[in-house]
Amino acid sequence: MVSSCDCSTAAREVWGVTLRPLPKTVAPLPDELLSGWLSRLSAVNYCDVVELLAHIEIDTRHGATLDFDVDAAAAERISRATRVAPEIVRSLSFGTMTPPEALLTAQVPFQSCPECSRRRLSLRHWRRVWAFDCQVCGTRLVRILARPDDERVPERLLSRARRGAGLLEHAARYNCTIRLRRAMRAVTFGMALKSVCGNPSFALQSPRPDVRLFCLAAIAAAQSRPLAKAAISSAGVDDYARVALLRTFEKEPRLLAAVDHIAQRRARSTSLMTAESRN
Repeated sequence: MVSSCDCSTAAREVWGVTLRPLPKTVAPLPDELLSGWLSRLSAVNYCDVVELLAHIEIDTRHGATLDFDVDAAAAERISRATRVAPEIVRSLSFGTMTPPEALLTAQVPFQSCPECSRRRLSLRHWRRVWAFDCQVCGTRLVRILARPDDERVPERLLSRARRGAGLLEHAARYNCTIRLRRAMRAVTFGMALKSVCGNPSFALQSPRPDVRLFCLAAIAAAQSRPLAKAAISSAGVDDYARVALLRTFEKEPRLLAAVDHIAQRRARSTSLMTAESRN
């Protein structure tokens, strides 16, 4: 006697029929990432994402990459299992991005909306390093696994960081090379003052909220006054900051020399005032 399971397997082999659709499905939401939608699908079908991908016959090791690359075969399998058109499935990934967008898009989640996360949402714009407020509910995005005390920052810094994030978004979306270069130079300068190493795009994803906010605020500050003035007004420029300034102003040696001269003069003045106060 042949079991019903053997018959269905044989039918798939002969007729190329896919697995049965999931018992329940949910419609994807605007700006939702594929990973988030799959998570919601697994919840309504009382399984985890790994089991869901296994049922759809997608290699679970590649689940994390689906947000960036969904091939036609995978999109078709997900489509048949969820009863959603393949083109809609593909639209849930990032797709083709300009080089600036790709550079400023996080490969893994680094922030989320506390309100929307309770609904198991995972939205595309949360991965952009310029994203600051949730576009669905307006709540300020917070870093993943944030502690309550980490998010207590001055309102003035938040305001400047929000403005800097908007400037960075405009430069990236419109692929404005000059504005983007100026913004990233400001981030580099902000990293110098925070004694942070690494790539500027990673600093904007920093697990330290003070670093990310400070770098975004530096973008806004650079619009109203040159970075040289910001350097002049900064006390205590240490050796690491000098190296970062060298990198930031490498194509403007005269400007760098002026900044360095004023920084040294300020350092001598500060040392003299400290010595006099002790006497």
